[in-house]
Amino acid sequence: MTRLLQQTRNIGIMAHVDAGKTTVAEQILLNTGRIHRAGKVHEGDTALDFTPEESQRGITITSAATQVTWEVAGAAYRINLIDTPGHVDFTMEVERALRVLDGAVAVFDAVAGVEPQSETVWRQADAWGVPRIAFVNKMDRAGATLERTLTSMRDRFPAITPVPVQLPWGREAAFRGVLDLVGRRLLVPEGLEVVAVEVPEDHRAAVEAAREALVVAVAEHDDALMERYLEVDAAAAVTPEELHAALRRVTLSREVVPVLCGSALNNQGVQPLLDAVARYLPSPLDVGAVTGVSPDDGAEVTRPPSADAPLTALAFKVMTDPYVGQLTFVRVYSGVLEASSRVLNASRAQTEQVSRLYRMHANEREPVEQAAAGSIVAVVGLKETVTGDTLCDPSTPVTLESIVAPEPVLWCAIEAPRRQDLAKLGEALRKLTREDPSLQVRTNQETGQTVLGGVGELHLDIVASRLAREFKVVAQLGQPRVALRETLGEAVEHRERLKKMTGGPGMFAEVVLQLEPGEPDSGVVFEDMTRGGAIPRGYVAAVEQGVREAALQGPLSGYPVTDVVVRLIDGLTHEVDSSELAFSRCASVAFQEAARAASPVLLEPVMEVEAVTPSDTLGAVVSELNRRRGQIVAMQERGGAHVVQARVPLAELFGVAGDLRGVTQGRASCSMQLSGYQRVPVSLQARVLGRAS
Repeated sequence: MTRLLQQTRNIGIMAHVDAGKTTVAEQILLNTGRIHRAGKVHEGDTALDFTPEESQRGITITSAATQVTWEVAGAAYRINLIDTPGHVDFTMEVERALRVLDGAVAVFDAVAGVEPQSETVWRQADAWGVPRIAFVNKMDRAGATLERTLTSMRDRFPAITPVPVQLPWGREAAFRGVLDLVGRRLLVPEGLEVVAVEVPEDHRAAVEAAREALVVAVAEHDDALMERYLEVDAAAAVTPEELHAALRRVTLSREVVPVLCGSALNNQGVQPLLDAVARYLPSPLDVGAVTGVSPDDGAEVTRPPSADAPLTALAFKVMTDPYVGQLTFVRVYSGVLEASSRVLNASRAQTEQVSRLYRMHANEREPVEQAAAGSIVAVVGLKETVTGDTLCDPSTPVTLESIVAPEPVLWCAIEAPRRQDLAKLGEALRKLTREDPSLQVRTNQETGQTVLGGVGELHLDIVASRLAREFKVVAQLGQPRVALRETLGEAVEHRERLKKMTGGPGMFAEVVLQLEPGEPDSGVVFEDMTRGGAIPRGYVAAVEQGVREAALQGPLSGYPVTDVVVRLIDGLTHEVDSSELAFSRCASVAFQEAARAASPVLLEPVMEVEAVTPSDTLGAVVSELNRRRGQIVAMQERGGAHVVQARVPLAELFGVAGDLRGVTQGRASCSMQLSGYQRVPVSLQARVLGRAS
């Protein structure tokens, strides 16, 4: 079992949209024998983009899992692979995949380098401590250079050291293979085989120089290699085995990222990439024990990656299969998950029945009887389990860190055109929100309308498409509206008293709250500053609850209040009439009154926009972004084109892609990601509210 875990790799492929991530995954399936013909994204026939929406649009929307086997140096490695979306609207799919993966392959476009969504997924991998290697794709394109991508990685990711372990053999259309620096070989693909030959004479000096730079760069982060380097007094004497071992150590420590290159479309560099996955990325044993808490007493609990330990697994994805019903994808961290068994959902304190287990290949299912530590499988039979829940042995409960979904930034009304479809629409939305935690459904209390919240226009568009195709509900979606927030313009202090002494049980509470603007993205921070037991501890918790409930509806326009510090500084109680309910109600009123007096201001979501355009249409692009209240942050050249980076309010970005194509005769493209929230100028508040209401 230990050897199997040592040779297991749980990895994801992540990238900006159109970097070639799915093509890389497709070629991995081809080279490992999982499929016999590689599909093409533009033809809509790839194995991992299997939904109709993915095939039609040529993008990855849902993360797809598969398992392949790859042999390196006589050892067969089991690779559980998850292909993740590259579009910002589906960042939740990346988040939950990275939560359960041990390593990742970051794919970059050799012309574009590090793009906006590349940065987003990189930060997500940092947050979960996921080691990664990089693959610079599309080396055969005009304007492709490895060095430009390395430079952009150094600029955008200063905490790591990217080190090339290969050099391209040939440039742009003449790209034919890769020069392996570790083994001093030229690797040339011939069909599904890779031929290793001596480095051509005219490239030997460049390879030796680059190899020495590689050894020195790795040695700076690895004491063992540094000692060896000083001992032999030459990088040339460091053997490939020693360099492979050192690269593995620094990759696992997340100090160094090995960088490979190739052209996935032509199957160039894919097999060396698979070798690197096996050699450098971690096994479950390298990751070590997973840590959680006991739901009984809150004590820390660790579970080693062993089949002999109690069962611990995390549900990270839910999807509906037309043949078997609900499938719940789980990562098993310890113990053994068995078909026809009962497990405890520790997150919900409920026992669940595991009916069947499947090893998934995209939308194809392979039944298995059990899944041991290190496995990723799909479960049939779980009724209450959702994304982020922990499954464990009922006798030894533990709860792992969950998965937090991003808040919606767009809302739109949704309704069924026929009354008889209301129930069907409600059930469909229930299933979709169960699958996708970043999708939210609410009811407008004033109008009674059902409103749907999502991460972007494409996200909501895909939901409408799925409603029609999967659930046969042709729902009507209203115009998307921006999800605004509110915050405070100044600090205030407010005393509030709740007193009811007649007509039944009395109620008494008095609180003094101090409110002030908080740090960006800090949410609502509550602090108890009372002294001497002025308010009992149980009532303090009720005050916090009342504050947080009141913050859900701001005084300016009813949007949630955020980025505020609330301090409870004093209060009074009554020995008979005080209660938790009284203090909760009193705190809610106190917060609302204080917020109303604190010069509240609107906050609107702002996107980081990157537009790529030829030089002769640069002025038109800048003008279009300025017209949309955009703030130009930077402009640079990349691969013969101009790249404009700007921060633009989301409320101004509806239809921006089409308008940019219009003013540039279809020659410009743009991508965006959420940057955060910023204050709306007072002069524009009425206009922004009109677009969001």
